[in-house]
Amino acid sequence: MKILYSKASFVFTILLLPLFAIAQTGANTNGSNYPNAIPTGVPFLNISPNSRSGGMGEAGVALSPDVNDNYWNPSKLAFLDDSAKNSVALSYSPWLRHLVPDVSLSYLSFAHKLDNRNTIGASLRYFDLGTIQLTDLQQNNQGTFRPSEFSFDVSFARKFGNNFSLGLTARYIHSSLSDQSFATGTSQDTKAGNAFAADVSMYHTSKVQQFGKDATFSYGVNISNIGTKISYSDVIPGYFLPTNLKIGAANTIVIDNLNQITVALDLNKLLVPTPPIRDINGNIIKGHDDNVSVPAGIFGSFGDAPGGFSEEIKEISFSPGVEYMYDQQFAIRAGYFYENADKGGRNYLTLGLGLKYSMYRFDFAYIAASQQNSPLANTLRFTLAVNFGGTR
Repeated sequence: MKILYSKASFVFTILLLPLFAIAQTGANTNGSNYPNAIPTGVPFLNISPNSRSGGMGEAGVALSPDVNDNYWNPSKLAFLDDSAKNSVALSYSPWLRHLVPDVSLSYLSFAHKLDNRNTIGASLRYFDLGTIQLTDLQQNNQGTFRPSEFSFDVSFARKFGNNFSLGLTARYIHSSLSDQSFATGTSQDTKAGNAFAADVSMYHTSKVQQFGKDATFSYGVNISNIGTKISYSDVIPGYFLPTNLKIGAANTIVIDNLNQITVALDLNKLLVPTPPIRDINGNIIKGHDDNVSVPAGIFGSFGDAPGGFSEEIKEISFSPGVEYMYDQQFAIRAGYFYENADKGGRNYLTLGLGLKYSMYRFDFAYIAASQQNSPLANTLRFTLAVNFGGTR
């Protein structure tokens, strides 16, 4: 029988990525040692893939539309500019590079305007977790295994009037985290996990006057990853997908013919049950049972935290960001991502640059984590987008 020699990168990426709080905070708001971060399966689905929003503190629900809205808010695709009748974008990020050399996230996104009201989109997300060395019980080399996860989705967005749109997305998720031979001969054989999910979204935008200047105010909502639980074994219960509620607003002021500034804010909350506090015998002493169905978990997530309403508020993360654009060709961006220490403690400044030339756009983002030992410190993102087939 083979065993898995798990280097630190693999253990951290698989087990701790959705539980940053466990590694960074030892006590919850109730004074116990119970970790309050909410665990989910396939947490890579909630990693921001592209550089524009990545440079604005992970805000993107209500920014001006682009092809990467397959992730942020698919309903915005209906408002793509006529010059972007067909759009393709490729993003790449060496993930957790502060800790490991070979983990990365790649994202390919596509959008096509069918007409003035209807747009379709598709995207492929691939999370590469690096190479894992396999050994037997005597530590003899048994080859390597490269765990990975991916999702593929298609979206449809439609305008209803000149200011409002709705979007719907269908998604397939595949997660292969262990070599099948690792579990052969044990009582808990593992397998690759598969799941299906859907997103529902809306977007509203309007032209206004602010401080005597032309401006655009937009807001949107996206509920993502509503779907089946994902399981890696026939005998172990499945894990909730990272169902997430994103609410965002963005305000763009046109200073003059060359200069404009956008300010954005996103709020995020996982629609997944919060684990209750249990005694040493496993009996619930505070909170609610988290072994529930997906619909019950989504609706119950607004009131199931052991610490009550104050803890529910702490489950909301904030993403303020700002973008300065010159001549629709050069952009400077900054933002901040805040997550309560009891719920993960991810707090970091983001910076970004953007350059547009003809039908090409290049964006770059950088995470300057507030803690030097943060696994997200010095994370980079790169995005190349191309618009073609439209009216210039």
